[in-house]
Amino acid sequence: MTELRGAFAVLRPTAREDIPALAGIRAAPEVRARWRGGDDLAADIVADLEDPHTRCLTVDFRQRPVGMIQWHAEEEPDYRHAGIDIFLDPSVHGRGLGTDAVRTLARHLVDTHGYHRLVIDPAADNTAAIRCYTKAGFRPVGIMRQYERGTDGTWHDGLLMDLLADELAR
Repeated sequence: MTELRGAFAVLRPTAREDIPALAGIRAAPEVRARWRGGDDLAADIVADLEDPHTRCLTVDFRQRPVGMIQWHAEEEPDYRHAGIDIFLDPSVHGRGLGTDAVRTLARHLVDTHGYHRLVIDPAADNTAAIRCYTKAGFRPVGIMRQYERGTDGTWHDGLLMDLLADELAR
């Protein structure tokens, strides 16, 4: 895959050289609180890169890596859709970069891969992420109760959001 260009962000296939920077971003307390992982964040990123069902793209802003956006697909014909996950360096939060990256990948998934439905599943209390995804065109579907285990070991609710191809902002 070649790089994808948004209004601000450039999405490109994640390379091994990106791992130290991405692990550093994942170590930021604001990111670590939302992204599960073990003690070796670089190994977690390597595992993502080696997962045949996950496609990883580094988010570049001003020619430096500031995060990673991933997508995965359900290819069963009667349920075919794609899902997105993203994390960004807290230093670039609040600039519209997340919305731009999500919207850019969403267009690629619809236009190039032909997905008619996309999903994303932030923590139900992650208002910043929900606002970001809403700006990108996603709509709340419903609460997934006790959906994920937090870093504190307790279960937390998630919000399922989706975006249909004909709702995608152009």
